[in-house]
Amino acid sequence: MKRLFFLLLLTQLFNSATSSAQDMTSKLGYTGWNHMALQVKDIEASKTFYREIIGMKPVQVPDNLKAIRGWFDAGNGQMIHLLAGRTTPVVNDKDGGHMALFVASIDQSEKFLTEKNIKFHKQVRFDGVTQIYFADPDGYLIELNQK
Repeated sequence: MKRLFFLLLLTQLFNSATSSAQDMTSKLGYTGWNHMALQVKDIEASKTFYREIIGMKPVQVPDNLKAIRGWFDAGNGQMIHLLAGRTTPVVNDKDGGHMALFVASIDQSEKFLTEKNIKFHKQVRFDGVTQIYFADPDGYLIELNQK
């Protein structure tokens, strides 16, 4: 009986601690990701890349921002915002900062990138998943994973 009481007490303490930890992390009120903004050197080249290479659908930009902004639907209510004005190069490597996208077929993606003469790095992750890394016109790294 003492063991049962002790186990129930431990369970209650654990649940209280877990509940308190969850309350602490939810105080900000985070509910989801809205957009990621990337500063780019050539807004038109970047718009073309995200539309024609990545395949993202353009989103209407207010008329007064069309020359300096490009917005793209990344799915599930999320967007990529391109901002004109980058003057310094992006320095990345495959182990650094990057965005990761799901693709239907990693083989199809590899073929497409090859046809478009886009350099990429292909590797097999520790868990057997094949990944492809390549850069956008500014050097931002993009990782592809088959879903």
